Amino acid sequence: MHLDHAFFCGNPALDFAATLRARRSLRFEMFVSPARLDAWYVESGAVDAVSPSGAADVEQAIVVREAIHDLVTARRLGEAYGEEALAAVNGAARKPPATPQLTAAGRWTSATPEEALATVARQAVEVLSGPDVPLLKECGNPECTRVYIDRSRGMRRQWCGMESCGNRVKAASYRARKKQAQATASH
Repeated sequence: MHLDHAFFCGNPALDFAATLRARRSLRFEMFVSPARLDAWYVESGAVDAVSPSGAADVEQAIVVREAIHDLVTARRLGEAYGEEALAAVNGAARKPPATPQLTAAGRWTSATPEEALATVARQAVEVLSGPDVPLLKECGNPECTRVYIDRSRGMRRQWCGMESCGNRVKAASYRARKKQAQATASH
């Protein structure tokens, strides 16, 4: 199965915040339809199945996503949390989350869109109040705005993912060096 969404951040709430990509430039929106939101909930592992979202569910998810992004940014920069962002995440986290059930085949979590969003909001509460806060880093690719948990030795990781950003940045700098070398050689 081809996954439409990428999960590089080390926490589902951080991956959720990253569904608005390239925030500083192109602002590429992943949740363009209720079906795309539903696909994210399943692909992220938050739930195994979700009843179909509607337009209002997408709007609510985007509000919570932007609030998570604001809170993560504030925490990373050591700034105070915004009241609106806190209210949005805490409001979603207060709703009943998706509840796993035991079946003959194992664990199965079916949810409504509201329960799926509550589950993600609770993950945001956990990551922002837990031991990983000092490990939050923004991707070193200036075009990318993903925040990830850097669990590498000595916190040396620079990119959200090598396959997404690391290779792209390294290839671009290689091309720039090659171009510079050609320009220098022709003078």
